[in-house]
Amino acid sequence: MRTLATILAGSALALVAFSAQAAEVAVIVKTVNSTFWQNVQKGVDAAKKDLPEGTTTTFNGPASESAIADQVNMVENAVNRKVAGIVLAPSDPDALVPAIKKAWEARIPVVLIDSQINESGAQYYQSFLATDNKKAGELSAKALIDKVGTEGKIAVMSYVAGAGSEIGRVGGFTDYIKANSKLQIVGPFYSQSQMATALNQTTDVLASNPDLKGIFGANEPTAIGMGRALAQSGKAGKVTAIGFDGNEDLQGFVKDGTIAAIAVQGSFQMGEKGIQTIAKLLKKEKVEKMQDTGVVMVTKENIAQPEAKNVLY
Repeated sequence: MRTLATILAGSALALVAFSAQAAEVAVIVKTVNSTFWQNVQKGVDAAKKDLPEGTTTTFNGPASESAIADQVNMVENAVNRKVAGIVLAPSDPDALVPAIKKAWEARIPVVLIDSQINESGAQYYQSFLATDNKKAGELSAKALIDKVGTEGKIAVMSYVAGAGSEIGRVGGFTDYIKANSKLQIVGPFYSQSQMATALNQTTDVLASNPDLKGIFGANEPTAIGMGRALAQSGKAGKVTAIGFDGNEDLQGFVKDGTIAAIAVQGSFQMGEKGIQTIAKLLKKEKVEKMQDTGVVMVTKENIAQPEAKNVLY
C-alpha cells in the first residue's frame, strides 16, 4: 500500500508539475534591451488578470534585434516545454516560420506582435497585432514633406534589413516620397538597431551631404542615434528630422526642436492586447486575424495632449 501510495503521490506531483509548466504564456520579443519592448512588457503585466487562473507569463528576448538565431531558439524552447501560448515579435519574416510551425503542430496558439512573417507561415499563427507600418511610414513621409517641401535631398536611417516592420515602415515611407515629391533619397542605412551605429552613420551622412534637407530615423535606437548626431554636428533644427517611437530621449528631442515629429506606436497596447488575445484563444473564443494597434504623430504642439500621453513611455 505504501508503495502504491508513493506511486500515486509521485504521479500527482508530476501532474501538478506538468499543469504548472503548461500554464505559461511565453512572451518573446526582438530584444529586452530597449524601452520600447519594456513598454510592451508593461502591457503584458497589465493584462495578466485576463488569463485563466493559474496561468503565468514569462518575458524574454535576445540581447539585440539582429540575434535572430537566439530568438528562434527561444521559441523552440517554449514549444519544448509545452507552454499554453506564445506572444511573439518575430525579428525575421522567414527564419521564425519553422519554429512557429512547431508551435502549431503542438497545438500551442501563437499571437504575433509588431512584425509579420512571410505568407507561407500565415496558417501557423492565430492573430497579428501591430502598427500598420506601411501607413506609419506614409504618415512620416507626409510629415517630412510638409516641413521640407517636394524638392531637395533627404536621408533614410533604417534598422534591420528584412525585418517585417522595417519592410512596411521604410517601404511605406520611400514609396510615399517617390509618389508625392521629387525628393532625392540617400540610403537607407541599416543600424542593426544599435544607437551608436546610427549615431556614426548619421554623422557620416550629414558630413557627406551638407545640402541635406531632411532625415528619417525608422525605429527607437536609430532615431536616438540620429538625434544625437544632429545635436553634436550643430545641425539640430537645420535638418528636419522625423523619428519613430516615443521614449524619454525622443520626447526630449521633440521638445527642444532637434526632431520635428515622432511617429509613436501603441507598444503598451501590443503587450496588453497580445495577452488578451491569447486569453481568448485559451477560452476557445474567436479572434481577428489582424488587429491594428495604431500610431500617433507627436510634435512639440501636441506632446502634452492626452492623445500623445497615451502612447509615450
